[in-house]
Amino acid sequence: MDADALLARVLPAARELLREAGARRLGAVCVGAAGMATLGDDLRARLPDAFADAFGVRRLALAADAVTAYAGALGQRPGAVVAAGTGLIALGAVPEDRTARRGGTDGAYGTEGRGAGGGGGVAAGGGAGIGWAADRTADGLTADRTTGGRTPDRLTGGRTTDRPTTDRLPGGWRRADGWGHLLGDCGGGAWIGRAGLEAAMRAHDGRDGGSKPLLARLEAVFGPAAELPGKLYPRPDRPAVLASFAPEVGRCAAEDPVAEGILRDAARHIAEAAEAVCPRLESSVVALTGGLFRMGAPLLTPVREELAARLPGTRVTEAAGDPLDGALCVAAALATDELRLPRDPGLLTVV
Repeated sequence: MDADALLARVLPAARELLREAGARRLGAVCVGAAGMATLGDDLRARLPDAFADAFGVRRLALAADAVTAYAGALGQRPGAVVAAGTGLIALGAVPEDRTARRGGTDGAYGTEGRGAGGGGGVAAGGGAGIGWAADRTADGLTADRTTGGRTPDRLTGGRTTDRPTTDRLPGGWRRADGWGHLLGDCGGGAWIGRAGLEAAMRAHDGRDGGSKPLLARLEAVFGPAAELPGKLYPRPDRPAVLASFAPEVGRCAAEDPVAEGILRDAARHIAEAAEAVCPRLESSVVALTGGLFRMGAPLLTPVREELAARLPGTRVTEAAGDPLDGALCVAAALATDELRLPRDPGLLTVV
């Protein structure tokens, strides 16, 4: 996200919410933004001075949206979150005060063989989430305020195996996927929608693997099948268009084995990402967050089955809160010098 565009939206909203809270100044701020990990140099260069000039902020956390999704889902507990919307990313973390359980050879991400634990989580989507802790009085009492609302419940985290294909991140984070619809995001909304549209086009052509129910839904949503390429390819928001068809796959799954198979394949990808990132600790939780999981049973049932097979004994739960809750969690912890989530040059920096 462009720094100018973000500041134009965020600074006026922050001033209004600060006024509503009756707070004198901001004690700490967390900005969570899509693209922070890979395209965030401009944000990291410009936001500290902008918030300092506007609000006198001296404690600022700049986080990838996957990190605020993690904090919203699990707080500062160890574990993993799979965030799935248009795309899909899994993120696991071991906060600074946690240690590995016995038997690991690489800290909390030790190697004990496949199937030891579980969990991953998604953060998907764009935009920015802002959370802050605002000083209300001169004696240091604070009022928490965010556009998201509540502080999430704290959950305990999990254990898993060392996977050679996982992106090993310094500072206690581990990431899997989130590489965009051309290189990954396997099991996400765009992936499911594209697979459903391919099955529909196969039915249109009379090829194996086609689905007449999905073809009917394609034509109801987009018009004649032969015209779909001309409508889809010129659009700059192709991933979102593909993802918009994912609910149609879910609606067809109960009676269409092709649609059901697409969702089972998606569930396998989701479970693989979760397995790859969760830390190896005594208790383990996989939190699922993001709009894709609102599809309900057609996707959640095979996801839970895949997770149970890959990560036996791991508890699977819905996220306690959303990324805006996560931004508040990080800001509140930063204000009291209790931020334990691992620092990382791309994922979470504190200035």
